[in-house]
Amino acid sequence: MSTVRNQKTILNKQKILESAERLLIDNCQYVLIDDLAKEVDMAKGTIYKYFKSKNQIYLEILIQNEKRLLDISIHYNKDIKTFLSNFMLYHLNNSNRTIRLHTIEEQITSQERKLNYLFDELYSIREKRILEMKDITAEHLKRMGSVFSVRDYFSYIWSITYGVALLISSNSCKQAGMNKEKLINFYIDQVINI
Repeated sequence: MSTVRNQKTILNKQKILESAERLLIDNCQYVLIDDLAKEVDMAKGTIYKYFKSKNQIYLEILIQNEKRLLDISIHYNKDIKTFLSNFMLYHLNNSNRTIRLHTIEEQITSQERKLNYLFDELYSIREKRILEMKDITAEHLKRMGSVFSVRDYFSYIWSITYGVALLISSNSCKQAGMNKEKLINFYIDQVINI
């Protein structure tokens, strides 16, 4: 009986997280528990049975996102160019997700003190992702004759990726009729051929 209950708990938590992420990204605003409750067809109190706070929901969304990025690193850890392309495409094909999750992480990192165990999990997964790509990245930089350290190169990749996410999501880019795909490919080539 408890196995069935545990499975139901896992499924309900996953349903809540998926809906919260969708609301967060589609609406480009913070999730209201009332809206989330309607979306998942549960009472607000039921949501709080699974999650202590909105920040816990946000952190668990961030952890799921980081796990997806770790999967990309593991899957493409033999070919740096394919990895970089897939890493950047993951972020840029859904630039609203990239922007929202980054903003939320910045905000809750400075305000939340009760969920350190979730921050620890997030940072542990991120560290695994970085370590997964460390050696192949060092080889790539050496082959390219780059003066970047691996750490600086990772920072560069993130800066370019986040900057392009902001650019392609901007009204200016949309009004100018810029070709999003060409722009993305241009920046991926820039990162790969540094």
